Amino acid sequence: NGNLKVVRHSHVYDKFSHFIISFLFYFTINSIKRISNKKMNNNQKFYIDGKWVDPISKDILDVINPANEEIIAQISLGNKEDLDVAVNAAKNSFNTWSTTSVDHRLELLNRLKNIYKSRFDEMTKAIILEMGCPNNFASEVQTQSGLDHLNDFIERLKNFKFENNFSNQSNNYITHEPIGVCGLITPWNWPINQIALKVVPALAVGCTMILKPSEIAPLSGILFTEMIDEAGFPPGVFNLVNGNGEGVGNAISSHPDIDMVSFTGSTRAGRLILKNSSETIKRVCLELGGKGGNIVFADAPENGVRDSIRNVMSNSGQSCDAPTRMLVERQVYEKVIEDAIDEASKISVDLPNKEGDHIGPVVSKIQYDKIINLINLGIKEGANLAIGGPEKPPGLEKGYFIKPTIFTNVNNDMEIAKSEIFGPVLSIIPFDTEEEAIAIVNDTEYGLGNYIQTSDLAKAQRVAKKLRSGVVYINGNSMDSGTPFGGYRQSGNGREGGNWGLEEYLEVKTITGWV
Repeated sequence: NGNLKVVRHSHVYDKFSHFIISFLFYFTINSIKRISNKKMNNNQKFYIDGKWVDPISKDILDVINPANEEIIAQISLGNKEDLDVAVNAAKNSFNTWSTTSVDHRLELLNRLKNIYKSRFDEMTKAIILEMGCPNNFASEVQTQSGLDHLNDFIERLKNFKFENNFSNQSNNYITHEPIGVCGLITPWNWPINQIALKVVPALAVGCTMILKPSEIAPLSGILFTEMIDEAGFPPGVFNLVNGNGEGVGNAISSHPDIDMVSFTGSTRAGRLILKNSSETIKRVCLELGGKGGNIVFADAPENGVRDSIRNVMSNSGQSCDAPTRMLVERQVYEKVIEDAIDEASKISVDLPNKEGDHIGPVVSKIQYDKIINLINLGIKEGANLAIGGPEKPPGLEKGYFIKPTIFTNVNNDMEIAKSEIFGPVLSIIPFDTEEEAIAIVNDTEYGLGNYIQTSDLAKAQRVAKKLRSGVVYINGNSMDSGTPFGGYRQSGNGREGGNWGLEEYLEVKTITGWV
């Protein structure tokens, strides 16, 4: 304040200060406008052949913040003509990119990793906006997953053997070669996690690609594309075309110049992709729905039930391998219900920007209506609504918020025990014997992730081998980095992560007479 008084003694200096302040204000405001316009332009553009381009299609879609139902961005919805341009760019770049050295690809991936680190907070903000994901979970789990996959695939690539002799007694030589142009279709519930699980291994082994993120949560995909561009990958290697399943999704799965489709999403959409892809016999890697069974034996660890409740409700119940059917040994059934209700009552539902451990909204009005309809159906079917229900949480009338909900006295023939609800809803089913529990868990069209809670490791191992799923979690232990993730039956047909994730994008060639 004293300095300001001194400055005011000089009329000339005061005018000069005013000019400088006005100039800086004008410069700052216009810089913000340029940045905002650039982001908005990128939102409504596609990234093709190393450039942000105007779409051929003129269709626009509003992106809605599920926490307040307000428009946060608008994206262009591509069509077949937009995809054709992107596929042509990817096809033209394949011969060059597929023959680059592993060292060169590692250099670019490491550059991408460093850029991702520098823009980590931006990614978190994008996920908060598009998903309504609480800040802590968005940062520590969602955004972090993208970085974890980058780190792991870089390490796997360093040691991956693309070529080797079949055996010392054979003159056959085996090579792993990039499959070609890939169409990558990613979901809204784990947006950057699934983008990284598909894009990074495809880049690592020498494939070119077109990414179609979910149109419901596209902001993280657009931001990741900016990182790809900043890292300096050659034009045409990576392309982004936004769109919906009916438009760009169908065009990807049926396109004759796309050699592989990797899709994560609903089983219903997965079936359509398989049908569309059958004409061109392209490889299709699917990671689809789930209805995880969680067997809680009488000797379950002390906090097993409570940890399971947290697992079901995390990410607002929007995880395909969530343990949404809890099977409880009858002798501890009442005690488990008591603990489950108590733990669910401690899980708060709140706005994404609030501090603390809580869950946010589900991602869209469509998902909200589907979940509420299934909760009402569970009540109609005669299941006991132990906690939660179809009413919105107090004070959160705007936004797609759903209370943690638990049904008891459920049987496996009820729709709430068969359908993938994809919200914070749990069904609890009693059982009497180990064999009965295994039969109930396997009595589903799905087979993604199942769970076991017991202090008897031998029993856990015995039961795990009998469960028909791609992953079995014993006592809440998580998967290590680089382990394969995928499903049996209608939960999918491929594996993502680690060397298995690299191999999904490779063809295997046998050459005889090599030596």
